[in-house]
Amino acid sequence: ASQETIRTALAMGGDRGVLVQADGEVQPLAVAKLLKAVVEKESPDLVILGKQAIDDDSNQTGQALAALLGWSQGTFASKVEPGDGRIGVTREIDGGLETVDLTLPAVVTTDLRLNEPRYASLPNIMKAKKKPIETLAPDALGVDIAPRLTVLKVTEPPKRKGGVKVASVDELVARLRDEARVI
Repeated sequence: ASQETIRTALAMGGDRGVLVQADGEVQPLAVAKLLKAVVEKESPDLVILGKQAIDDDSNQTGQALAALLGWSQGTFASKVEPGDGRIGVTREIDGGLETVDLTLPAVVTTDLRLNEPRYASLPNIMKAKKKPIETLAPDALGVDIAPRLTVLKVTEPPKRKGGVKVASVDELVARLRDEARVI
C-alpha cells in the first residue's frame, strides 16, 4: 500500500521515491528519527510534511524532525512563499493569520488549504511505474524504532450532566459559588 502511495506521488510529479519499510507500530519519534536519517542522506533545503498522521492523529513528527535536525520550522502552513535562502509560511491561528519568515533549511508541516493536488494523468501514471523507489530498512539507517510509549488503558470521559436555566444573575452567581465552587 505504501508503494502505491509513492507511485501516486511520482505520477503527480515526483522524480523518485524512498520507502523506509518497517513492520509493526512506528511511533512519531521513531518516524522523525527515520526521516532525519533520510534527510541527512539526501541533503534537502526544505522538508514538507503533513500536519498530522491519519492513524494516531498525533501531530508530532514534523516538530520532532525539526528539533532533531536543529532546523527552522513552520507548522500548519496554508501558504508558502519561497525566497532567497528563506521561506515565508502563512498559518492560521486563533486570531486570524500569522506569517513567519524562516531561514533555510527548514521543516514545514501543511494544512489542508495549502494547495490543490494536481491530477495524475494516464501518461504520468505509466511513467511513474518506471521511476525508482529506493527501499530501506530502519537498521540500514541506523535507527532503533522500538516503541518508547505504552498505552496502559483508554477510557471514555464521564457523561456530562444536563445544563440548567437560571432566572437571574444572582442565582447564577450563587450556583457558581455554592454548587460548582468555581468562584
